[in-house]
Amino acid sequence: MKKDFLALTDWDKGELDQMFALAADLKARQKRGEPHRLLEGKTLAMIFEKSSTRTRVSFEVGMVQLGGHALFLHSGTTQMGRGEPIKDTGRVMARYCDGIMIRTFSQEAVEELARWSDAPIINGLTDMYHPCQLMADLFTVIEHKGHYDGLTFAWIGDGNNMANSWINAAAVFGFKLQVATPVDYRPDTTVMQRAADLGADISYTADPLVAAAGADVLSTDVWASMGQEEEAEKRRQAFTGYQLNTETVGRAKDDAIVLHCLPAHRGEEISDEVIESPQSVVFDEAENRLHIQKAIMATLMG
Repeated sequence: MKKDFLALTDWDKGELDQMFALAADLKARQKRGEPHRLLEGKTLAMIFEKSSTRTRVSFEVGMVQLGGHALFLHSGTTQMGRGEPIKDTGRVMARYCDGIMIRTFSQEAVEELARWSDAPIINGLTDMYHPCQLMADLFTVIEHKGHYDGLTFAWIGDGNNMANSWINAAAVFGFKLQVATPVDYRPDTTVMQRAADLGADISYTADPLVAAAGADVLSTDVWASMGQEEEAEKRRQAFTGYQLNTETVGRAKDDAIVLHCLPAHRGEEISDEVIESPQSVVFDEAENRLHIQKAIMATLMG
């Protein structure tokens, strides 16, 4: 029976820990120059309705390293751009390809694609969730801290798809999460309620310094995501004071690490000083998109 990777809460902690272990093994094998062609001859369709740098390159390179092939499909140059129902696209692509990764706006569209496709679906990003990025983030934490158990994580900024994904992660993995957003930009209420029902240890505040206090890991994202460009100036005003800078990082533990999923608007949600500091593991985090996604693809398509 096929399984999809649509949101972290679709998987249990043990299954996701196995992906971390596989990612570590695949990364080590790559660094040693050892072949690891676990998807020999297989093909991944990559459907993009949103622009991308890291998602496209990491999935495409990952498939090559696993011995397979990736097809880049921009919705504007396919029949989806002319109104073909996503359920039709899903059924056809599943007859050509061994897996489908989609990066789009609507979580509902990804879920519909998964309902109709016989091939496994990977959520490369929606407005609701970014599970592959969150897995890369936690894999980076494991590399630098040795584990995630007992750590305190802080999310500071917009209550966007990354905030929702961190909330899901806290519910699945059981770590403590401190979230700071402006009152009008809180995470999705359904996501917050489900995490509360699962007993997640999450606190919410409008004060970024409160959220940063005692944190082992600090994370943020841009204030205006793709599709919100017209709100950029309004959001800059609303998020004044929510920057990851030396003052905010100074409230965390001395050995805290800093994450950002990139691209970064330096001088807005994060200062240049912090992103270039020894505490920043941002570029390890970006590299780890490759390794964790290879583990996800191998798990689903292998």
